[in-house]
Amino acid sequence: MPMKLYAHPFSSYCQKVLIALYEHEAPFELRLVAPGDAQVAAEHEALWPLKRMPVLLDEGRTVVEASIIVEYIDLHHPGSVRLLPEAPRAALDVRMMDRFFDNYIMTPVQKLVFDSIRAAENRDGQGVAEARQLLDTAYRWLDGAMAGREWAAGGAFSLADCAAGPALFYADWAHPLGEAFPNVRAYRQRLLARPSFARAVDEARPYRSFFPLGAPDRD
Repeated sequence: MPMKLYAHPFSSYCQKVLIALYEHEAPFELRLVAPGDAQVAAEHEALWPLKRMPVLLDEGRTVVEASIIVEYIDLHHPGSVRLLPEAPRAALDVRMMDRFFDNYIMTPVQKLVFDSIRAAENRDGQGVAEARQLLDTAYRWLDGAMAGREWAAGGAFSLADCAAGPALFYADWAHPLGEAFPNVRAYRQRLLARPSFARAVDEARPYRSFFPLGAPDRD
């Protein structure tokens, strides 16, 4: 029986897992978590009462949190790639970059997105300004880190790049990457050219009108 992934293709953290599944060419069934589907919503809540995505169900085992799901797939459904190196020190580098993209790129992007859908009187101007400042600092650090690198951890495509693709994709929509960050801009283009991420982007294309800040006519 194939794995079941409870997810939505427009979600950044769901895309992170989808990239891993496509890299491994692992068979799975997408259980689309979307408004109006009470059956899938009930299944999702029964598996994970916190009702966050993505959730993976594999032979009766529930796996939550995107990074953990990617590692689980790497261990239990390996393909021709290895997304987390076997060498412990190399694995630490990959995990560190994975946390960087989740915590210092995707988290402030979510702050900008969620604040934009609040009622005007409830918006957090200071928090938005701090999120933009954090993104600028993260972009600057990443631009230096990516000098001479093809992929995030410096070696092969990895868990860190699964995190980077969606994070930088939406970050450039919410707080554009300026010309001051040529290494990050080039890295984002390499990610978009990667077949696994390109597939995830294409599958999410029909939902672009739902991006609260407005999706640019590119990518």
